[in-house]
Amino acid sequence: PGCAVGVSERGSVVYTRGYGMANLEYRIQIKPETIFESGSVAKQFTSAAIALLASEGKLSRQDPVRKYVPELPDFGTPITIQHFLNHTSGLRSQWPMLSLAGRPPGLAVHTVDEILELVSQYKELNFKPGDEYLYNNTGFTLLGLIVQRVSGKSLNDFTQERLFKPLGMRHTQWRDDFTKVVPDRATAYRAVQGGQFRTNMSLTNVIGNGGLLTTVGDLLIWNENLDRPRVGGQAMVDEMQKRGRLNDGFENEYAQGLTVTDYRGVREVSHGGSTAGYQTFLARWPDERLSVAVLCNTTGTNPGAYAHQVADLLLAGTLKPASEPKPVDVPAGALEQVAGLYRER
Repeated sequence: PGCAVGVSERGSVVYTRGYGMANLEYRIQIKPETIFESGSVAKQFTSAAIALLASEGKLSRQDPVRKYVPELPDFGTPITIQHFLNHTSGLRSQWPMLSLAGRPPGLAVHTVDEILELVSQYKELNFKPGDEYLYNNTGFTLLGLIVQRVSGKSLNDFTQERLFKPLGMRHTQWRDDFTKVVPDRATAYRAVQGGQFRTNMSLTNVIGNGGLLTTVGDLLIWNENLDRPRVGGQAMVDEMQKRGRLNDGFENEYAQGLTVTDYRGVREVSHGGSTAGYQTFLARWPDERLSVAVLCNTTGTNPGAYAHQVADLLLAGTLKPASEPKPVDVPAGALEQVAGLYRER
């Protein structure tokens, strides 16, 4: 197993290549056209769908989520669509909760309806909405549901009609039926001891938070649309790249399905993803008009590091020198205070 990589500069694709095998049993090699599951890279497409509906006045980011998802309990303080987009809702994340319930990813088949039933039974939040940032898949699953309920179309149908087909992203679709046969899709694997691999596919029909099937070529088309919008307009891009703010005014690096940060002195807009054995990373350095997409089909890979290695080559002379981390002495007593057993919820 391995990865596919795609690179574009100033709107032109300059490099695409596959490395490794898309399927070990049939000895099929990875090609630039090989389809992978994108993991959380998909969140930006759910965000874009929300942006399109907001631009048409069909919803507002400040609307309480319960306006569209009444199954969400009333926690005494409103959770807004904006909270979901910025990961500041305080809602507990679906995968750890399902694992605690004995239905962890990879061992049970989940649906959006099951996530909705799970959320309807929540008794409390992790924190008051807007007080903290905590990455949360549940929010984006419910955002996908909001797109469906507001538009009257499935998330796949809506995004095919409004995003993928107009842009020519002909290899892209949501994995809303994990049993569907998808030509040219890479099998996902997990690395085990001794250099061996085991299949590690996505056994879920949950989408919105992830679940997008795509290629490096289609992702480069999408990034070009974010640099030079043909679909959605500059207003959509600006909203998606607007960093979130906490109630105390602190600004997060996480925007709306995208992380807006700095890489060695150059502005970077990116997102990574991981679902089962698929590991992914999509990045833009918009001021330099550089985009890199890396899609891998096995655990043990680091697509984010690979993408930055490509950026190091192509932005040489522009990037600031890499800073070396400096060790800091921490008193033993301070470490003892935080030692213990932790459980995510």
